[in-house]
Amino acid sequence: MKVVYCEQMVANAQSFSPSARKPREVMASWRRRFPVLSVVEPQPVSVDQLCLAHDPHYVRGVLSLRLANGFGNHLPEVAQSLPWTSGAMLGAARWALNEGCAVAPVAGFHHACHDHGGGYCTFNGLMVAALVLHHEGLVRRVGILDFDQHYGNGTSDIIRELGLDWIEHYSAASSWDQPSQAERFLGEIPLILERFERCDLLLYQAGADPHVNDPLGGWLTTAQLRERDRHVFAATRRMGLPIAWNLAGGYQTNLRKVLDIHDNTMLECLSAFAEDEGALV
Repeated sequence: MKVVYCEQMVANAQSFSPSARKPREVMASWRRRFPVLSVVEPQPVSVDQLCLAHDPHYVRGVLSLRLANGFGNHLPEVAQSLPWTSGAMLGAARWALNEGCAVAPVAGFHHACHDHGGGYCTFNGLMVAALVLHHEGLVRRVGILDFDQHYGNGTSDIIRELGLDWIEHYSAASSWDQPSQAERFLGEIPLILERFERCDLLLYQAGADPHVNDPLGGWLTTAQLRERDRHVFAATRRMGLPIAWNLAGGYQTNLRKVLDIHDNTMLECLSAFAEDEGALV
């Protein structure tokens, strides 16, 4: 199981959101609990690759600190980290195409639109990965499964702006956000996954912020979030659909609770894909 990660992805964004600094904590937890993991370092994406998904004026403005990033500031450490976070998602997608599954422990993608950021998202690494691989001829159709608490408006915006009819995008927030819907949602996940049958690759946002105690979420329990991920990985394994997943959301003050959610996602991933399940602890 490949984890695409390097310390250069970690930045202090001086924000309420932990997304920029969370990867280091997630990796510390995963390394302690899951010795079966193989950690590989990504390559940063280029400016040209970012411009496949975003307006070149916006890309160059953010990287040169002339324009604000998705956190609403101009911090150089955030700008320096951005090619690495999108690079990690692209790297995970490449590994998944070859090995079936990989993860990039990064967040901050799906609110980034074609020519602007917002919602703690600057560049849409999901769309960058999809467009780079499509440009290289490695995929014909790509699925994006967004199980974050919030709608992936940036992903939809880029698809619309660029006329990308070969991307299948599903954002759960367009239909599901109430505790009363939880059991029905979990039961329909296999049906939701069927819409990606014709895809060559699935990019999955395993959001932690739908948790009932999240200040920006509030409708799934810890056990239900784990069941959600179990359904996703079981379905993709059964379908033979390569899957690259990333972190998303998670704003609880006690970061350990967020890490527990991400640990559970990894447990379900390994249960579905790891060859040596005896390595799980």
